[in-house]
Parts: sequence; C-alpha cells; structure tokens
Amino acid sequence: MAKRVVGVRFKKAGRMYYFDPGDLQITESDGVIVETSRGIEYGEVVLSAHNVEEDELVAPLKEVVRIATEEDSETNERNLQLEEEAFTVCQEKIAEHALDMKLVDVEYTFNGSKITFFFTSEGRVDFRELVKDLAHVFKTRIELRQIGVRDEAKMLGGLGSCGLPICCKTFLEDFQPVSIKMAKEQNLSLSPTKISGLCGRLMCCLKYEQEAYENMRKLMPRINREVITADGRGTVLDNNVITEKSKVRVLLSDGTLDVREYHFTKLRKPGNTPEEDDAIRAELAAHQKARAEEKRQEESRLRYLSDDYAREQNEPAPETPKCPPERNSGMQSASQTPKPACTPCRDARNTIKQKEESSKEAQKPPEKSSAQALQKRRKQRSGRSRRKRSPNPAGSEKKRD
Repeated sequence: MAKRVVGVRFKKAGRMYYFDPGDLQITESDGVIVETSRGIEYGEVVLSAHNVEEDELVAPLKEVVRIATEEDSETNERNLQLEEEAFTVCQEKIAEHALDMKLVDVEYTFNGSKITFFFTSEGRVDFRELVKDLAHVFKTRIELRQIGVRDEAKMLGGLGSCGLPICCKTFLEDFQPVSIKMAKEQNLSLSPTKISGLCGRLMCCLKYEQEAYENMRKLMPRINREVITADGRGTVLDNNVITEKSKVRVLLSDGTLDVREYHFTKLRKPGNTPEEDDAIRAELAAHQKARAEEKRQEESRLRYLSDDYAREQNEPAPETPKCPPERNSGMQSASQTPKPACTPCRDARNTIKQKEESSKEAQKPPEKSSAQALQKRRKQRSGRSRRKRSPNPAGSEKKRD
C-alpha cells in the first residue's frame, strides 16, 4: 500500500528523511518544522509530495509540524550564528583542559534545547569536566560526539584531486563501501596517494563506475581465452573496458603471430571440433618452439663472440708447430747423425727460448756492485781457510814440553 510523503533534508548534502505532510500543501524548497529523535528541527523540502510503498519507509512515519514562517527562518539564522560562537568557546575550553581532541562542528537544535559538538580523536577522551564547563556556560543540554575521518571531511569540505569540491560535501548522502579490489578491476594505480581522498580513505568515486566495469567484463572474453577474429584464431591478452576493445595475439595465414585490437562484439568463441582445436594449439606450440630455438641460437652466437673477444684480450703464446712425421721414426742409432730440424720448427723454438731467457732475467734480483761482490768472495775464502787450519777437536789441548 502506497503512502504520501515528502522528502526533507537538514543539511546541504545530508541524508533525506521522509515525513507525512498530512493536509499541508508543501512544495519543493519550502522550509518546514519537524520533530526528530534529536528534537524539533528546521529542514528544507527537497522532494515534493509523492507516493512511496510502505516497504520502503522506516516506521514510525512522523508528521510535519508546520510550514516554516519568517520568524522560524530568523530563528534558524540566529542559531547558525550561535553555533559559531559556541565553536570558539568550546575550543578555548579544550585548550584549558589540555584534551587531545579536534573540534570539527557544532549543531544547535531549533528550539535551543541541545547543543551537539562533533570532534575527532585518535583514542578515547575523558571529557566529563569539559561537558560540565560547557553546560555551565550555555545553560542547556550538551552532547559531545566522536566522529571518523570521513564524517570530518564531509563536514569541513574541500577540493578533491579532480579539482572539484569533494562528493561527500556536495551530493553524497551516505558513504558506500569501497575496496582496493575496485581499483584493481578498473586498472588504476594502487599508490595510496593517488586513490585516496582528503580523509585518507579510498575515494568514494571508485564506486561510481564499478557496476559498469563488472557488467562489461561479463560481456568481454576472458584473458587467455581462444577467440575467432576476422584475421584468424588468436588468444586474448588484455581487455580495455573504456574503449571496449580486446588485445588479441592472432595467428595469421602466413604462419606469423601478430598482436591486434578488436572490438569485443567482433570476437566470437570457437565452435569447431576438438581435433581442429588440437591442431591449432599444435601449430601455435610449434611456432613458439621455433621462436625459442632461434633465441637459443642467438644467445649461443653471442656467447661465442664474447669468448673470442676474451681470448684476444688474453693473447696466449703461439703453439710450437710440429715437424712433419717421418716414415722411419724408430730409435736412432748412436752412429746415425740426427737430422736438423725444419726451418719453421727452428724459428719457433728460438722464439720460445728467447722469451724464456728474457723472463728469467726479469725475475733475477738486481746485481750488486763489484766492490760488494769482491768483499763477499773474500769472506767466503777466509771462512774456508779457517776450517782448513782448525786445531784439534774442542776440549783437547797440546801438551807443552
């Protein structure tokens, strides 16, 4: 059963609530006085009278008290000024009590029966003394409500990364759940600085296009799926939801592979027999195997060239050429004179001998001067003469007559 209601909003981007207009003739943008769980409040009609099913309504449905008059509008304006004054007083009291909390906003009820202070804090705050001081100053009921960073951004507002006022301050009524999975499905950067809003949480706009992405992904072929194109069969490599095109690796008629883009409506699933599918897979596998063999040969060629370059840098000594073997290469008799070596062998041996001699000379210690050598030889000679003229063994002495 349908019921006649009007939509009322208390803030610019706040949630809309339904009220029973009764017999009042209420139009859109009219000010009304309604009763809520917080007391008597002033609101603005954003949706004129219309019929809504009872299943969509939250019971109990309260009636509109009256249409706002000029006096009610003036009272509402005066309450807005009192909110600014209360904000300043509360900040001073917070500083006096040295509380770790940040005041965000203040709300007055229409009849001034209650003042609500909204604040943020990293942990729990003992504000009992603060409430007593505020109640002593304003002589009314005081409520302190801790809110999160999203509600703080909604109340304060600001400009988003797109350059426009943030959505929660402009038109969003509720905060929709947002996850990092949405950013992955939309191929967005996963850097927190790029996908986070002023509140430090994931941007609410990730939710806007998520449904369109999900529906489009259901229509487009999956990655690594075999499809039939106008140029032949291929495999899907990537999908672009924005352009509605798929990137496909196609096996052309000449046996080469090429990557091309097709609109997803131009692709169709293969409906051939399993034997034909196996033949296509075997052809693709053979092509990939040939490419792998070419790559292996190229790597081996590069490795061979690098080895040749290393050998040239090391400059090894030339090998000694061998003499041609003789037919009678047995043991040579003593009376038989040895044959002279061939010219190439003789030249090579002389070269090697000269290099060995030069290396030995380089390794020899530097010769001492002639005077030092003469002195050393004299010492050696004197040592030999002492050993020759040595007396009887130690401990024995000649007896004198």
